Amino acid sequence: MHIVVLGGGYAGLAAAKLIDRWTDDARVTLVNERDRFVERVLLHQLAAGQRLRDRSLRDLLKGTDVSLVVDRVVGIDADARTVRLAGAQSDLHYDLLVYALGSRADLDTVPGAAEHAHTVADLDGAQRLRDRLRDGAETVAVVGGGLTGLEVATEIAETYPGMKVEMVTGGEFGATLSEKGRAHLHRTFDRLGIDVRDRVRVAKVGPDGLVLEDGGLVRADTVVWSTGFRVPDLARQAGFAVKADGRMVVDDTLRSTSHPEVYGIGDAAAARGSSGQELRMACASGLPTAQAAARAIAARLAGKEPRPLKFGYYQQCISLGRKDGLIQFVHADDSPRKAVLTGRLAARYKDTVIRTVALFQRHPTIPVS
Repeated sequence: MHIVVLGGGYAGLAAAKLIDRWTDDARVTLVNERDRFVERVLLHQLAAGQRLRDRSLRDLLKGTDVSLVVDRVVGIDADARTVRLAGAQSDLHYDLLVYALGSRADLDTVPGAAEHAHTVADLDGAQRLRDRLRDGAETVAVVGGGLTGLEVATEIAETYPGMKVEMVTGGEFGATLSEKGRAHLHRTFDRLGIDVRDRVRVAKVGPDGLVLEDGGLVRADTVVWSTGFRVPDLARQAGFAVKADGRMVVDDTLRSTSHPEVYGIGDAAAARGSSGQELRMACASGLPTAQAAARAIAARLAGKEPRPLKFGYYQQCISLGRKDGLIQFVHADDSPRKAVLTGRLAARYKDTVIRTVALFQRHPTIPVS
């Protein structure tokens, strides 16, 4: 039994290690484009010039029997059950496939974004933005008021206090937060001097800024695109059942609804939580889907009926620079509760969450539930 896991991010790495631990006779191979683990939730800090830990996938796989293949996936033949790799002369055969190729920034929807905007959705993009900020950027427009946009805007404004930073978002600023959460967000942006334009949409990105749908202009020599994510088109091309956005359609055990030998986890899968809501693309969603898929695979290989995914959200952790943060406690369906944690205590809280996630990558466990 050969189980191949595509993608060595938060979900894929955890799934590979858990499957290796919880199956007796399976051989597990993890395929990833690079040999380093990228802490994606910290890339806004890298873009602002901070150093991140260099984490080797081989080091993280020590103590396991998981084989690592460093290569780029370019195709999947569902009928032959093979994966085509960019640098390999022969295809990689699988008996079971775990699809965890994640997501990337959607730079194709708005004209000019791919040519002129930066992103913190991947390591290379964050490094390019870091270099741009260091090379004399003066005005930065951050497009997108979600968690990533909030974090990158505040990180840049705190690191470069003389730089003009503006946020542009199509929705209401802080709409997903409670009243207390929004109030703290406004205070923080005022303190850091970040201007906000909400309820506006970007029609075009140019070398000197943004053109809005209402005809307005946002002048900026640097644009950061943090609105919208898209997944690789490999699942659709392989003939797996996918949603309109390309994410794999899976059942409550994370198994493909069209191909029972395939499981989808993390950002690349359209999984649903205990409340029936579709899980958002986030590390907070990726880890429990990895656990549930590994548990389901181990159960089926042992001739048992797997338990469905049971997951509900508890919090949204937002860093607002190194000395401030916002922890928005939420209901299981991710809607905000009244309770929040703010300030330095919230910043320390998020740092603890990040350290816990790093510990999980080394020692993943399947909780008894």
